Amino acid sequence: MAGPGLALPAAPRHEPEFGHDALVVCDNLVRIYQTESVEVQALQGLDLLIHEGEMVAIVGASGSGKSTLLQVLAGVDAPTAGRAQVAGHDLVDMSRGERVRFRRHVVGFVRQQSARNLVPYLTASQMVDLPMTIAGVARQERRVRSGALLESLGVAHCAERRPEQLSGGEQQRVAIAVALANRPRVLLADEPTGELDSETALEVFAALRTANLDLDTTVVVVTHDSAVSGQVARTVAIRDGRTSSEVLRSADTAEAPGVAEEYAVMDRAGRVQVPREFREALELTRRVRIALAPDHVEIRSDRGHEG
Repeated sequence: MAGPGLALPAAPRHEPEFGHDALVVCDNLVRIYQTESVEVQALQGLDLLIHEGEMVAIVGASGSGKSTLLQVLAGVDAPTAGRAQVAGHDLVDMSRGERVRFRRHVVGFVRQQSARNLVPYLTASQMVDLPMTIAGVARQERRVRSGALLESLGVAHCAERRPEQLSGGEQQRVAIAVALANRPRVLLADEPTGELDSETALEVFAALRTANLDLDTTVVVVTHDSAVSGQVARTVAIRDGRTSSEVLRSADTAEAPGVAEEYAVMDRAGRVQVPREFREALELTRRVRIALAPDHVEIRSDRGHEG
């Protein structure tokens, strides 16, 4: 017990865990592929937080790591190091049985190639019914859920058609319905409009927006389509296996259109990827000068002092 006039030491402050309030957490995420002669670092310490209810587009050049990220979040691929969680599920130490349950109930996945999403000898209604049957959902509930999903995504007229009888856009919208059948917390879509013309792509994107806004599903879509990435509130760019920048868009209003603003992303180690066009314009190379100003940080070329 403290004596008179003696103050007890303050209890140590515990900082909240990174991403403690996020639905999707990637913390220093690493994925390395090893072959006989080559080691490929697809993800190199990636940090990313996605909150419940968001609709986020992931963009990046071929080989940047964006599809690898989606495979990890879907439970298809396992991280090499770091931390990855979706809805509280640890994707690093997940057992095989836990991984099966995770993919069946927590996430839905839509691939670019529509043929890989659908069963060729089943009708659209039967395909939406199938994951619910596997999960043990009662027949009446399955029937109601299948009809409601196909209706909400604009493909109720396809209920008794097989994939060969559907257009590309209809196939992808049915695939979205299948992915949503078991009410996943997160819907992951890998280039879902990559094989479609621009008009059909917008129809598929509208289905993803319906999943997000009307069916209360968090949506993460990997895309190279600027028309798609330009319609979400948040676009995350990945470069060299790390998040490099984000574009945040305010909503359109009756008074004014939404405004987009781009931000560089600083990871937890304080690293920022300076855009290539900035580096080239100022001839920023291996070493730069850095200075703290009252309200910003200055980065300057070190020309004349290169070693």
